[in-house]
Amino acid sequence: MQSLLEAAGSFRLGPHLFALAVAYVLALPIGWNREKAERSAGLRTFPLVALATCGIVQATENILEGHPEGTARIIEGLMTGMGFIGGGAILKTENSVRGTATAASLWATGATGAAVGLGAYDVAVVISLFTFLTLWLLVPFKQEGKAASER
Repeated sequence: MQSLLEAAGSFRLGPHLFALAVAYVLALPIGWNREKAERSAGLRTFPLVALATCGIVQATENILEGHPEGTARIIEGLMTGMGFIGGGAILKTENSVRGTATAASLWATGATGAAVGLGAYDVAVVISLFTFLTLWLLVPFKQEGKAASER
């Protein structure tokens, strides 16, 4: 068992703080979009998802060093968990299903946090950007399709 002094010597806040802040910031536009659209998950939820997924990846990096299969299992568990959380955002009524975009964006935000945690900042930026742009730019097309189906 590691002594308290040894643990204090391995306390590296700087690199982790930077990565956690990047994950948090990358999730803000997605959370803002969901908040603006008055969805069940919004401005507080999305940054917390990215922060947590990034944090878990980073917290396990020392014990998994040199064991890529262990890292893969952590990522697999995170993404499965994100699917479960996203499933909670989906609401089915008699003739409609709502929340699928919020569920998918929660999953994508988890992937953003995991990518940052793994040091793949470029991938994280692209996931975050494409998620935000999809939620923002494709709304008019969804509304047109909905209006056409109601006729």
